[in-house]
Amino acid sequence: MSVLGCDQILSPLDSAGSSERNSERIHSIGPLKDVLSLTFRLMHVQGLPSWTNTSSVTIQDVIQGEVRLAVLSNYMVDIEWLLTACPSLRKVRHVLVIHGEDGASLELLKKVKPANWILHKPPLPISFGTHHSKAMLLVYPQGIRVVVHTANLIYVDWNNKTQGLWMQDFPWKDAKDVNKSVSFENDLVDYLSAIKWPEFRVNLPVVGDVNINAAFFRKFDYKSSLVRLIGSVPGYHVGPNIKKWGHTKLRSVLEGCTFEQQFCKSPLIYQFSSLGSLDEKWMSEFACSLSAGKSDNGSPLGLGKPLIVWPTVEDVRTSIEGYAAGSCIPSPQKNVEKEFLRKYWARWKADHVGRCHAMPHIKTFTRYNGQNIAWFLLTSANLSKAAWGALQKNNTQLMIRSYELGVLFLPKTLQSVSQFSCTGKNNSNLDNLTPGKEIKTKLVTLCWKSDEEKEPSTEIIRLPVPYQLPPKLYGTEDDPWSWDRRYTKKDVYGSVWPRHG
Repeated sequence: MSVLGCDQILSPLDSAGSSERNSERIHSIGPLKDVLSLTFRLMHVQGLPSWTNTSSVTIQDVIQGEVRLAVLSNYMVDIEWLLTACPSLRKVRHVLVIHGEDGASLELLKKVKPANWILHKPPLPISFGTHHSKAMLLVYPQGIRVVVHTANLIYVDWNNKTQGLWMQDFPWKDAKDVNKSVSFENDLVDYLSAIKWPEFRVNLPVVGDVNINAAFFRKFDYKSSLVRLIGSVPGYHVGPNIKKWGHTKLRSVLEGCTFEQQFCKSPLIYQFSSLGSLDEKWMSEFACSLSAGKSDNGSPLGLGKPLIVWPTVEDVRTSIEGYAAGSCIPSPQKNVEKEFLRKYWARWKADHVGRCHAMPHIKTFTRYNGQNIAWFLLTSANLSKAAWGALQKNNTQLMIRSYELGVLFLPKTLQSVSQFSCTGKNNSNLDNLTPGKEIKTKLVTLCWKSDEEKEPSTEIIRLPVPYQLPPKLYGTEDDPWSWDRRYTKKDVYGSVWPRHG
């Protein structure tokens, strides 16, 4: 598994013969020994030069092996495509699909689903909410694979867009650990409890006949989890629950973390594919949560200045899908063209991963200094009050409309790191590490250069952040994409926008 740094790749627009040169460069780098369970992967994009997909994943890489039970959580679901892309799903006896569909789309789902599949749309108690979380729980004889990602279960999302995915496998708990739990487990079970799916019984290896409910997922040993789950569930959250969800959950996790002093007052990035109706008061509230945390000398990190990485009209027009890509960046002009947002806009530049023309459906939020990352969140949540929540009643209540789920990557101090797999051989990533020795993880982008002095006890985690850091601000010619404007300059397919009317 190799991951390319910026200095080791070429632009896909290089002159003829570049793919051959890229291939040579990839082979000369050799495999990168990173802690796989800490990293996420970009998804495969078809039609791009091969070097851009060297470390990317397809849906077949994720749903594989002897799956006995699958819980598939998403917003949009195309079962016919899914069964074509992953024929092995037909053999899984128990599949629960948690979705956000309604109307004609839901009727079609009911019509085409295999007889043994269960469909469930979680309750939406507050208007204008959606079930938007994108995750998979795949139960194997050996354990469970937990996947958090950014793609709808539809063809274009898994083939034509810049998307991200994190996954880690966990074994069944030993009998002695049955009553032990870690933060990851508690967050997962709290989140699953809110979805309220109809329980069903399944006969599984290791545990026999069991009820499949939220508590069932306590049967796995998550102590090797190296990320935190950040979820949103609809409701008016008060008291201790105000810190369980949305941006206040992220704030409370960051408040418990210590970061290097280089991240004091360092900038923030908000990168997503749909923009809600926002105001400056909420933007300050949100930035306050994302600026939480202490530096290693004990002082608060302080407020970071945010930028919004967002495609321009020209980015969409010249993308591999042309204007059609804009239908998955569904933000209206009235939200995008607010005057106060102008200072936030920054360019989508993804040369180093070859995805300048693969429009982002990935959602990420991060705090950085140069190519160093304080923390990084991969999530289904766009920039909206519905997704993240808005504080009310003198900050004593958090109102959230939608379900969302993300994974937060943090620097950690570890005793040892072993990689467990439900589908392959299990081994330690850090085979040169003496047992019990402490190591620190340091998060960096693919463009980080290792000329800085590295402590021998530090493991570098290269996250494939898909956009350039620091980002370039919009120029005078750049217009942020909004999907309800008319564009008459033809795209790469000779089309205008909208296609009809």
